[in-house]
Amino acid sequence: MLRFLFLIPFFPFAGFAALTLGGRRLGRHAAAVGAGSVGLSALASLALAAGFLISPPPGYVYTQSLWTWMKVGGFSPGISLYLDALSLVMVLVVSVVSFLIHVYSGGFMSRGEGRRFFAYMNLFVGFMLTLVLAGNLVLLYLGWEGVGLCSYLLIGFWYRDAANGRAARKAFIVTRVGDTSMAIALFLLFAKLGTLEIQPLLKLAASHWQAGSGLAVAASLLLLGGALGKSAQLPLQTWLPDAMAGPTPVSALIHAATMVTAGVYLIARTNVLFSLAPQVRLLVAIIGAATLLLAGFSALTQRDIKRVLAYSTISQIGYMFLALGVGAWSAAIFHFMTHAFFKALLFLAAGVVIKGLAEEHDMFRMGGLRRQLPLAFWTFLAGAASLSALPLVTAGFYSKDLILWDAWSSASGSHWLWAAGLAGAFLTSIYTFRMVFLIFFGASRSRVGSRPGFIMQAPLVVLAALSLVGGFIEAPGAPFLSGFLHHALPVFQQAGGSAAVEFAFALISAAASLAGIYLAYHLFLRRPARAAALAASSSGRLLHRWWYSGWGFDWFYDRVFVMPYAWLARVSKSDPLDLIFAGASRLAAGAGRLFGRTQTGRTRWYAAGIAAGAIVVLALAVNW
Repeated sequence: MLRFLFLIPFFPFAGFAALTLGGRRLGRHAAAVGAGSVGLSALASLALAAGFLISPPPGYVYTQSLWTWMKVGGFSPGISLYLDALSLVMVLVVSVVSFLIHVYSGGFMSRGEGRRFFAYMNLFVGFMLTLVLAGNLVLLYLGWEGVGLCSYLLIGFWYRDAANGRAARKAFIVTRVGDTSMAIALFLLFAKLGTLEIQPLLKLAASHWQAGSGLAVAASLLLLGGALGKSAQLPLQTWLPDAMAGPTPVSALIHAATMVTAGVYLIARTNVLFSLAPQVRLLVAIIGAATLLLAGFSALTQRDIKRVLAYSTISQIGYMFLALGVGAWSAAIFHFMTHAFFKALLFLAAGVVIKGLAEEHDMFRMGGLRRQLPLAFWTFLAGAASLSALPLVTAGFYSKDLILWDAWSSASGSHWLWAAGLAGAFLTSIYTFRMVFLIFFGASRSRVGSRPGFIMQAPLVVLAALSLVGGFIEAPGAPFLSGFLHHALPVFQQAGGSAAVEFAFALISAAASLAGIYLAYHLFLRRPARAAALAASSSGRLLHRWWYSGWGFDWFYDRVFVMPYAWLARVSKSDPLDLIFAGASRLAAGAGRLFGRTQTGRTRWYAAGIAAGAIVVLALAVNW
């Protein structure tokens, strides 16, 4: 079974090729081809996972070398796939969640848009699967850049609206900053270690570099720069809220299980390098803690339902970075999995609401929709409960509680990191149930014009079930997932803490979640006038503007980078050196116009010109 590993990324690429080359003949069947190809990839992933678990390969590792990509001197990267416990979990989540989003898209997108949309979506999934299965950093970087390209195509899918084009360009440019950092890291690693094959590279780094060495720190910092861009963490988080310009299934795909989690996977995959640079790993935790708080406050002030979910994604990725930074590698991947379920569910349920209200995004113009859209309400509620880490009954509770406990008990953790995570959990419950109460409760402010069909409802039900029961794969006392991931990731180093203390901390995190839900109920359902009064106060208005604008990062970047660059471009328009090239172009254009006048269409003049030319040539030859 393992020899068919290559089929997992092959099917989405084949779907892209069929949709691109099939022409209008496939237009009516674009959804079937797009969803079917990703569905085959998901089936292949599930079958391969079953074989991997029943009869694991030696060392729980399987490598498949397909061909050598290039040979330049001593550099010969191959197209090789690497399957271990980490990449298997990633592949399963990416392929299954992507398939459900593709199925939903069949009912969400109009038929006229289908072929181009599903071609881009298939290409996106194919590159993401390539990224997580890559056996070397060159192939990983190909998938890395591929998902960046597809994000540009999908965020700007409705390109006739100029705002969508700007959002796509912003995502492309901001993530390029991180991608440049990552590319430099690859040059450094190859120059110093002589290979970009991931496993040999990590072994060489562990044997050649001392903990805290300058090279280990430099390589880890550069890789972290790449991860910050793709995963929208401070200070490169500004592109993600604007990425909501794309269709809702695109938002679900980017935010749930694909592009924004690439940085988490990169750090987990290269964990040896970050372990050799403990100061950089601490920086990962600090960035994660700061990001989850800043994004949580921004989510509190948004009116657009998709922008709330976008800031929520930034915050939840922050939890994953926090876990990675304290050495809780398995906890980060566990939260990646549960987040993929409940965030995809929330986006798709939000899409039902938006489509039903004729593209209305403002939550303050909704209200009372639980009776008009009952399935969207119950599934959205399941996703909201999981995002808020509602105790015991949601997957999000088990993954977030594990991160908080590890932040406290880790040898690399601290009380401050735990406190930041706990405060973030409180904020998450407030902004999440603010959405629930504004959209589905209270007075009805609009009528639903359309309701979802079965093709959009089925993925919601499946994702709601996964959002509730998915956490039991790592239930206390039966940590199956972390035990499996320990075949690929380091074992968590706990500094102390008994089972009784862990239980007490679980009660504290549960209390924070419930307190946030109650406060949201009090402010946005029972006493909404109090929330309005807080926002109307002088300090409330100031904080609201600051948080609503994403803490002013766009304002700062515009003045520090964009405006000086635009000024320099205007000044450079009169650069004297440009006169040389402008003169050459004007000379060429003038010559073209001059010779164009000789083309009169009069045959006699052409014959006379040929004869005159022949006479001149003969005269020159005789004289010579």
